[in-house]
Amino acid sequence: MDLPRLLWIYFRIGAMNELQYRINFFVQVFQSSLALGTGLVGLALVFSHAPDLQGWSRTELLAVMGVHILMGGLIRMTIQPNMERLMGDVHQGTLDYALTKPADAQILVSVREVRIWQAADVVMGLIVLLVAGVELRVAIGTFQALGFAAALVLGGLMIYSFWLMLTTGVFWVVRMEHIIELFQGVYQAGRWPVSIYPDWLRVGLTFLVPIAFAVTVPAEALTARLTPPTLLSAALLAAFLLVLSRWVWKTGLRHYSGASA
Repeated sequence: MDLPRLLWIYFRIGAMNELQYRINFFVQVFQSSLALGTGLVGLALVFSHAPDLQGWSRTELLAVMGVHILMGGLIRMTIQPNMERLMGDVHQGTLDYALTKPADAQILVSVREVRIWQAADVVMGLIVLLVAGVELRVAIGTFQALGFAAALVLGGLMIYSFWLMLTTGVFWVVRMEHIIELFQGVYQAGRWPVSIYPDWLRVGLTFLVPIAFAVTVPAEALTARLTPPTLLSAALLAAFLLVLSRWVWKTGLRHYSGASA
């Protein structure tokens, strides 16, 4: 079965499941609006004491916030639910159902769940980015637009690879649920550009947990800060993490006994 058709099938299934509980849409919109309001208050407090933050203006930080909200919505809509299900399948021995299907198991466990109501965060992030773009009053050129799209895709691939490697630890460690809270806590640091943090934390948020490439770099593309070497570094790191996560996944599968054991 080809990948686009597989993605479409699971998207339809996920959408039909979510549409059974439409009240969740309004709950999600409320939560997203509350989070956005909290972020805007924090931004206003910072700029009530300083004209800029490490060279970033208020409008540029608004762009960072938009990317942060957008990427967070994509993570919670696609990556996180699939990783949560993978952990449950390994615990219950039901991963066999994915392993025995005529499709690549890694791809299958990565696309089975879609939480469409999280698209509220995606839309809200796009609105914030649109407002920031209007306030910046800078024409978005071809390089900036392509750079933003490429950086966003590369950042998403890095976050996926990071999540998969963490989740694969369930093949060795019984309880891995705490990684969800751990990642969400670390991800909040991406609300601000990584350049404002100390060197040790900046390195951690760039190479250990790739928040910088997932949030700050796409925002740099929109604010004319992105350079070709940075985009090239993002591509190389994304490729490395994809290969590494594939190896970790294959190694973990060799330690899975399943329900038939």
